[in-house]
Amino acid sequence: MPLDPQAQAIADQFARLPRPDLDTLNAAAYRAGLAAFAALAPALDAGIRIDNLVLDGPAGPLAARAYRPGSADPRPLVVYFHGGGFVSCGLDTHDALCSRLALLADAIVVSIDYRLAPEHPYPAAVDDAVAAVQAVHRAAATLGADPARIAVAGDSAGATLATVSARLMRDSGLRLAHQLLIYPVTDSACDTASHREHGDAPILDSGLMRWFWRQYLPNQEAGLDPRASPLRAPELAAMPPATVITAGIDPLRDEGEAYALALVAAGVPVMLRRWPGQFHGFASLLGQLDAADEALAFAAAQLRGALAR
Repeated sequence: MPLDPQAQAIADQFARLPRPDLDTLNAAAYRAGLAAFAALAPALDAGIRIDNLVLDGPAGPLAARAYRPGSADPRPLVVYFHGGGFVSCGLDTHDALCSRLALLADAIVVSIDYRLAPEHPYPAAVDDAVAAVQAVHRAAATLGADPARIAVAGDSAGATLATVSARLMRDSGLRLAHQLLIYPVTDSACDTASHREHGDAPILDSGLMRWFWRQYLPNQEAGLDPRASPLRAPELAAMPPATVITAGIDPLRDEGEAYALALVAAGVPVMLRRWPGQFHGFASLLGQLDAADEALAFAAAQLRGALAR
């Protein structure tokens, strides 16, 4: 299936930009190159209060940002981890997405500014994610949230951190209500059919995904650890119910869907939905892609239903 016309128009814009040499590219240069996305940044939704927070992290303070809708306390809470290949992005890049999710899910969304590779390689981001969920759980009452109704969510690499932290919370006895995984990264092997079929997809291609893994992992063997590649987890039973969203024209499509099926095989309730004709990262382009608005509305409805129970 070809790209959706709206997605194709955006892909054409980026096709005119110089392609980085992945043999010489460093993280600083990659982050600087993301400035091209600034022109596509949507406006924030009205009616959302935004507060900057500081949480206790394993290596020092963790910056975070809370998005609060106008409904009465106590509200459910969503801990959100941004995408960016474990290398890039942050609180500012995901302002609009988190604001929209808070509004539509009628929940407090707390976005986490975890440490990035290669300056802080694996497992720094995982350690930060686990600490953030624990810190938010402890601070739920202060935040005006219900500690019994907490979900984790994320896109791309952030979805990896969301589901890994959910599994580790399960093992520690803290049960979360839901996990929202938007085109998750689930296996460092990068060897699925969608990697072969869409290896040169716009926005994220297979070469760039392998470059991200090289920045993130201290060595290739670390990619076998289920905290890095959640598809390799030996036991997924009793995980929180999940919503998994994938994009049709995305090298990561098949590993995301394989992870959804692995959860189902372990007895976990899963809602899996693929957005055909969309590239990786599409859900961040609110106001630019109709599919982005649809996907966030769907994701928020899933959260709202799960957190109401």
